[in-house]
This record gives sequence, C-alpha cells and structure tokens, in this order.
Amino acid sequence: MNTKQVYYPELISRKGELIAWSSFLMASITWLILSLYGAPIHTGLRFLTYFLLGSSLMISFGNWMDRKTNLEIDDEGISFQNGLRKVRIEWNDIQQIDVYSSRWGNKVRVSGTEHRFDFRTLGEVNLRGKEKGRMGFEKGEEILKIIIERTGLKRIGKAGSNEIYKHP
Repeated sequence: MNTKQVYYPELISRKGELIAWSSFLMASITWLILSLYGAPIHTGLRFLTYFLLGSSLMISFGNWMDRKTNLEIDDEGISFQNGLRKVRIEWNDIQQIDVYSSRWGNKVRVSGTEHRFDFRTLGEVNLRGKEKGRMGFEKGEEILKIIIERTGLKRIGKAGSNEIYKHP
C-alpha cells in the first residue's frame, strides 16, 4: 500500500510585491517625464529606479517559488520541489537532519547521500503583538517528526539552540 501526503507552505501576501512594482512604475514615470522635458536625470533617481526594479523582480521571483513549492512524503521517501529544483531522497539515503532555530519557524535541512533540501516549519510574523503573516509549512513539525521516525535518526547533539540528527 503506497500512501502519499503532499504538503504546501503558507503563502505570503502579495501586497509587498504590488507596492514594489508600483514604486518602480512611479520612479520610471518620473524618469520618463524628466526625459521628455529635457531635464537632467539625477543619479539618485537612476539608482532608485534600478534598485526598485531589482527588488520587484526578486520579490516576484520569491513569490513564484513559494507558489511552486511542495513536499511529498510516501512509503519510499520524500520529495521536495520549488519550481527551480526537484529533489527525491529515499528514506534509507537520508544521512542527517539539522534543525536551526529561528524567530520565524525552524529551518530544517535534510541531507541525503547525494542531495539535500531545506524547508521551514511554521513561523508567524508579529508586529506590535499582532500577527502580520505566516511563513513556512503549517505542518512543518509534523513533517520533521515523520522524517525522523521513518529514517531512524537520533538526536546526537545540540549546538546552541540547533539540533543535529544522525544514525546512532
């Protein structure tokens, strides 16, 4: 019997992406208007426009990757994909798990004999005591527990607030 579970990360609001592209558009329009009137274009405006373009592209790329990310767990192993790469690791090939504590969900690194991938457990972004967003996998702790159980890895140590799991 082959059971497969698919997990998806929480998706971040696209509001920041909209703000970034709107800011780039305003800077570009300002540059265009100044150019049409033959006015000199200040170096600061050039820098700001290029900076906003780069920021907008990176935010859009990050959002695209988040929307393409998933983890699949089945009887034979675990698969991770994020739009750029697809990694499949069989249970017996997983050599180590590193769990790095962080403010916005723990970062988990799963290392196999040939491949590795990272994912985040659920993290909540709070501002002045109010939740502003969530990131990572809502069931990230459950995913970590399943991986540890299926591989038989044991916690061999702690480095500060980080944990390391390996074969005994």
